[in-house]
Amino acid sequence: MSAKPNRSAMRPRRLGDVATWDLETDVAIVGFGAAGVCAAIEARAAGAAVHVFEVAGAHGGCAALAGGEVYVGGSGGTPIQRAAGFEDSTEDLYQYLLMNGGPGADEAKTRLYAERALEHYEWLVAQGVPFKGTYLPGKWLEPITDDTLIWSGNEEAWPCIERAKPAPRGHAPQLEGWGAGRLLMDRLASRAVDLGARVDYNSRALTLIVDEANAVKGLVVRIDGKECCVRAQRGVILCSGGFACNDAMLKQYAPGTLVCRTPITAGNDYGSGIRMGISVGAAAIHMEQFFCTMPFYPPESLVKGIFVNDLAQRFVNEDAYHGRVTQEILRQRDARAWLIVDNEIFDRPVINPDVVIAGVGDSWEEVEQEVGFLPGSLQQTVAAFNVAARESADPLFHKQSKWVRALTEPPFAALSFCASDYAAMFFTLGGLSTLPSGQVLTPDGVNIEGLYAAGRTACGLPRWGDGYSSGLSLADSTFFGREAGRLAAAGTS
Repeated sequence: MSAKPNRSAMRPRRLGDVATWDLETDVAIVGFGAAGVCAAIEARAAGAAVHVFEVAGAHGGCAALAGGEVYVGGSGGTPIQRAAGFEDSTEDLYQYLLMNGGPGADEAKTRLYAERALEHYEWLVAQGVPFKGTYLPGKWLEPITDDTLIWSGNEEAWPCIERAKPAPRGHAPQLEGWGAGRLLMDRLASRAVDLGARVDYNSRALTLIVDEANAVKGLVVRIDGKECCVRAQRGVILCSGGFACNDAMLKQYAPGTLVCRTPITAGNDYGSGIRMGISVGAAAIHMEQFFCTMPFYPPESLVKGIFVNDLAQRFVNEDAYHGRVTQEILRQRDARAWLIVDNEIFDRPVINPDVVIAGVGDSWEEVEQEVGFLPGSLQQTVAAFNVAARESADPLFHKQSKWVRALTEPPFAALSFCASDYAAMFFTLGGLSTLPSGQVLTPDGVNIEGLYAAGRTACGLPRWGDGYSSGLSLADSTFFGREAGRLAAAGTS
């Protein structure tokens, strides 16, 4: 073998140090999750030879563990949205995504996606992804039926509802029960292989190979315990996920995740693609951002409760997406919060039926004492909320009226959403800076020749934890994976 041992995996290999190419292809792809699969499909459709290197023993990555929703709409609405009576303009989709991209939203990526989201849905259908085409009303984490369309974000919640006309945009493949992400990935991976993409499983990408001008010419991979130099004549696409499993990177870049105890991962999110990009001069952006959740619905009755912190004060509109609510919970002192409910709406969260019930009583004073709030604090908060709720109003946090009702039916309870009692789940959102085409950029905005990235290795549409919506990561990964595959196949840098 031509690769030299005992060198830093995150230091690029110089072209002059490569005596022999062990493998050659047009496009080399690192990772066979949502982004890598779609990059492979498009690169093969464009006529390029494609070789995929996947560190796991099977395709799918984190996408295979997901609910499978893809966040699409615009152009008047998908056929499923229109059949359910929802019109979804491109501008509304654009404004919603822009708002939820946060202070650093990428306007170019957001505009491109909004304009082509309907086409992307049609492309998924053409690849064999099945959608039943029916609408499931209510607030869900993902469909547990085989229905397609759900509300999967903050569309109906303040402040988004003030800027963009709401529409449900989560489109899940047809599967009864949890986990349609596996079905989505099975269909897409089969399509890529049928088109002729070569896939090596249990192969670990070690480092990039660059020439004197820092143009990427290939990569070093370990297959069956042996290092191989792979020549990629048109480009390398990094699609190896985020860094939720890399404790050192989390401490360095995203210390806010340290209060979360459960990474949402297929076990291989060590940030290798991001580090390889950085090693050749790429910019890594929004690395502090992450998605997190302590799901509190379904059942949706719990949305009518109120969250309070350790001062017994409200801090969020409870009809917001569960990820946004969790971000606010983690910002409270010592990440302590409780969901306050009465008998009429009491239930246990489906995801966490063993939720700690921190206090129960026939009066708010009793609940207050059991939890340990300051005397009178919870009573005052609930009384103020109930006054407005009797008019179906929430002047402080703007919860929509259908979720507002006075909490008056005893017994009353406080469900603990303290991070110490409820293990928050998370994954990272920061990654390499890229153009909408997938080309990787330096801090000066110069693209690195021959290098592309997509999925959570890149920083895409979802780049602000407060603005995440279910289905947005799959939408971003599949769409921009396609863009990277198409451009890399053309050999354009």
